[in-house]
Amino acid sequence: MKLQPSRLEQQLRESLAPVYVVSGDEPLLTGEACDHIRQTARQQGFEERQVFTADNGFDWSQLLEAGASLSLFASQRLIELRLNSLRPGERGIQALLDYQARPPAGNLLLVSLPRLDGPARRAKWIKTLQDSPQVQFIQIWPVEPAQLPRWIGQRLARAGLQATPDAIELLAGRVEGNLLAAVQEIEKLKLLAPEQPVSLNTIQASVAESARYDVFGLVSCLLAGQASHGLQMLYGLRAEGSEPPVVLWALARELRQLATLSLQQARGNSATQLIAQIRPPLPEKHQQLLARALPRHDSAGWNRLLLQAQQVDACIKGQSPGDAWTGLAGLCLGLAGQSLPF
Repeated sequence: MKLQPSRLEQQLRESLAPVYVVSGDEPLLTGEACDHIRQTARQQGFEERQVFTADNGFDWSQLLEAGASLSLFASQRLIELRLNSLRPGERGIQALLDYQARPPAGNLLLVSLPRLDGPARRAKWIKTLQDSPQVQFIQIWPVEPAQLPRWIGQRLARAGLQATPDAIELLAGRVEGNLLAAVQEIEKLKLLAPEQPVSLNTIQASVAESARYDVFGLVSCLLAGQASHGLQMLYGLRAEGSEPPVVLWALARELRQLATLSLQQARGNSATQLIAQIRPPLPEKHQQLLARALPRHDSAGWNRLLLQAQQVDACIKGQSPGDAWTGLAGLCLGLAGQSLPF
């Protein structure tokens, strides 16, 4: 049966289903849903946990054997099955359908799936799981940009906090759709914001005190064309233990935005209007910084920087030789309108 994520807590209080399927690509929300199921299972005596990852070489008979075998350590067992693909093959599909048709007593199966694409939503085996009375099928959808302020307001309320609308808007702009970052900021506000409601000034102070250097400050500095200070901030981030993927994410986001704007501008559109139409709306200061940075390269130039970003990504993943921080320095200088000196 399909179960709305908002009703998961109530359903768990009522009874545990033999099978739960959680599908989605939002790490925070899917992780919280799975954690809630695990926690409830532990509270109800599921003391043993067995985890399988179904990759290309997975032996699907292990799933049925785990369900049929008796536990040596506990009377009830939680079995977790993590699928990295929505195409588990005929053997995988049959194993899942056989299990849900006759779920073994004393076991709870928790299946994690990626977000359903179009073909998967139409697949017979997915529909069978969704319609099965033995299964609670939970589809996690990403929080859309327009929904983010409301979502942040709800998370603040859950943390016992209230905030003014402008403070919530600032925080939404600060996290840029990163829900994990939003939750981390809210946890910090619980310590830094004794007054209620949380004001715009408190949010600004919290953001400013998060670190001496942060990736958002780095981006603003580079958009302003401050190459030297930008490199100083980059290596400050490195010294403070920041991870290269986090820095690359922030830089690549701006480069994609600028490449898109440059292409649209080359087609005769107004840069000012294009920037104003970005959703969710950017703070006025950020709009001004984008407008200032846009003329530094033509469309081809911004796309070359995006290709450099892909090379840095390959370097970070060990798929290409080189030093990731040197590559990031080159991206910083390119964003600021300069070249890396050699």
